[in-house]
Amino acid sequence: MSKKQPNLLFFGIDSLRRDHMSHYGYGRLTTPNISKYADRGITFESCFSAHIPTTPGYSSMLTGRDVFGTGVVALGQSKIVDGVPVLAEMLHDRGYETTCIGFKGNAAGRGYDNYLSFAGWGPDHDDGRAHKAENCNDVAIPELERLAAGDKPFFLFIRHMDPHSPYLAPAPFKDMFFQGDAFDPEDKRMQKVYDFKPFGDYIGSWVPKGCTNPDYVIAQYDSAVAYMDNCIQQVLEKLYALNLEEDTIVVFVSDHGETLYDHDCYFDHHGMYEPTLVVPFIVVWKNHLPSCVRIKDYMQLKDVTPTLLDIMGIDTGLPFEGRSMMPLVYGGEREPEPEFYITEDTWMRKHGWRTPEWKLIVSKEPDFHFKPMVELYNLVKDPEENHNVADENPEIVEALKKRMDAWIEKRVKETGRPNPIDVNFLKDGKPFASSQEAYEGKYIGGIADAVKLQKKD
Repeated sequence: MSKKQPNLLFFGIDSLRRDHMSHYGYGRLTTPNISKYADRGITFESCFSAHIPTTPGYSSMLTGRDVFGTGVVALGQSKIVDGVPVLAEMLHDRGYETTCIGFKGNAAGRGYDNYLSFAGWGPDHDDGRAHKAENCNDVAIPELERLAAGDKPFFLFIRHMDPHSPYLAPAPFKDMFFQGDAFDPEDKRMQKVYDFKPFGDYIGSWVPKGCTNPDYVIAQYDSAVAYMDNCIQQVLEKLYALNLEEDTIVVFVSDHGETLYDHDCYFDHHGMYEPTLVVPFIVVWKNHLPSCVRIKDYMQLKDVTPTLLDIMGIDTGLPFEGRSMMPLVYGGEREPEPEFYITEDTWMRKHGWRTPEWKLIVSKEPDFHFKPMVELYNLVKDPEENHNVADENPEIVEALKKRMDAWIEKRVKETGRPNPIDVNFLKDGKPFASSQEAYEGKYIGGIADAVKLQKKD
């Protein structure tokens, strides 16, 4: 018999781009288990992470607010603006027991009753591979059993790290998508990766020594996704064994995507190009939500919390910037939001405006890739964003800037706060004077440095 309020099992998957999920049409069979489960629910096909990387992404996702509403625009920010609750707090106030796995210390990770950790980064076994999802399951499955035995509805948030570099899935997954030559001395494509001082040492610390083929590294990313998918199936199987499927809403979502060998961003998630913005959002609630539904309308991470609260029948009365997607599921109306503001502020400080046809990217200061201060891409003619057409289309650049600036001005007036990207600098409280200065001032040397960045307050 169902509890009065449904449980919420939330898979927050770091760095998972939806276009590398077989459930979203990717050619490699990376997510067969998620796909099978997702077919019993609702798949949102056009979800975007408008504010990257991790901290602003999750802050928007778990508050239902945009970047002005959270005040969080960069990885190192440790606090959402006062008076803005996160989903864990909203549910706790309604009688839920809440547990967070692998997300302590993040601005959006506050407010849980219980915090559990797992080894979720580099190689931790004799095989030299990273068993991230297995380590997660060692914690998550017993906690799911414990919560199921309680008398309260629960919110279990599980943060998976497998698609985040280093991509080191264990056997038999590690070689499942690559059978070529990873060490061909005539292949020079990886050399520019190693030569890129800010990231070269970090990537070299986990890519096999002498690897020359970026396709091998991309295959390792896909293998990490497939490995995680397999481990997630164990959690779903436990949910079934506990007879909780009809009592539990299951969510799959990501904070941002991942650049692989795209746009010289090298196996990370900076650069406001499509690989970083495209994320999955899937909701399943057996026998309560319709199955095999796919919604194509645009949405952003700020819509995730309002959508889930709508499904759960919870009215918080809060002034969300995001909106529920559920009217579309049942054939109703929802005013479209096809164009929106985008930001990034950790390795590069940029903002922009995305429409179904155009993407404008404006740098707030010189970046360490020596890219132009203004970029414009036609997403219809050039979906991979290979050709910057800003110089050929000054009138479109100006029109999009006006739309972006008008939206920013509106949000500044509504919140009474400055645009967070205008006051959050990359170094020493002032912008970099040149790309060369940025190149010399940004550096990540190894896996331990990546861990520190994620935990930085």
